[in-house]
Amino acid sequence: MLNKLQTQRALQDFVNEVVKNSKAELQYKGKKASGDLIRSIKGDVKAYPNSIETTISAEDYWEYVDKGVSGVKKKYQTPFKYTNKKPPVNVLQTWVKRKTGKFLGRDRKKIAFAVQNKIFNYGIEPTLFFTSNFEKAFESLPPELVEAYALDIEDFIEFTLKK
Repeated sequence: MLNKLQTQRALQDFVNEVVKNSKAELQYKGKKASGDLIRSIKGDVKAYPNSIETTISAEDYWEYVDKGVSGVKKKYQTPFKYTNKKPPVNVLQTWVKRKTGKFLGRDRKKIAFAVQNKIFNYGIEPTLFFTSNFEKAFESLPPELVEAYALDIEDFIEFTLKK
């Protein structure tokens, strides 16, 4: 059985690995228009007298980049989809400016509308930048920790259902 310090270290290693590899994967896949998403990915482990808290956070839109979004014409295995509302063109104008590095004036707006229609129709392909790295890191956790965690969840569910 792991003691509290060993558990905290194992969880900190887990969080560090997920954060580092998720950032690297976004970079590798070219998902860095502004770099905001990459910079926003952070993890933390806090120890309390009777518990340990683990958090990984990122920009609100991380899940759309990770799991993708189905378009009207092209579908992906994702819970997200476009149906009748298109992505905001003002955000896409900023994205176009960052991608091209140029001020294109009216052309930037035309390009943003073209990108908006393409995303609406064909969606955003899943990257799994977080999901795959989380799963990979989870597999490397000490078995005792995984087993203890599973038992804690089971106990919590039983406790919650009794209320």
